[in-house]
Amino acid sequence: MSVADKIATELEDLHADETSPGMAAVARALARSIDETDALTARAVGADKLRSIMADLRKLAPVESKGDAVDDIAEQRAKRRAAAREQSTG
Repeated sequence: MSVADKIATELEDLHADETSPGMAAVARALARSIDETDALTARAVGADKLRSIMADLRKLAPVESKGDAVDDIAEQRAKRRAAAREQSTG
């Protein structure tokens, strides 16, 4: 998998096109340039710039709220109730 493919996947996960489309476009361009060059110095410079942009994009990414223990308990209870209803109806 190329650098560009990996960056594209991460940008998707970060919702970067929604939060910072310009920086996302620059990150994609840098990733492609890293893939396309054989010059080690150019790769190193591109990788350094890409690292910096990706760090900024990670900070700007929306926080996904994941369920806490109470949500987990409620979900388990709902599953048990659904199973009990299914079992009682035959």
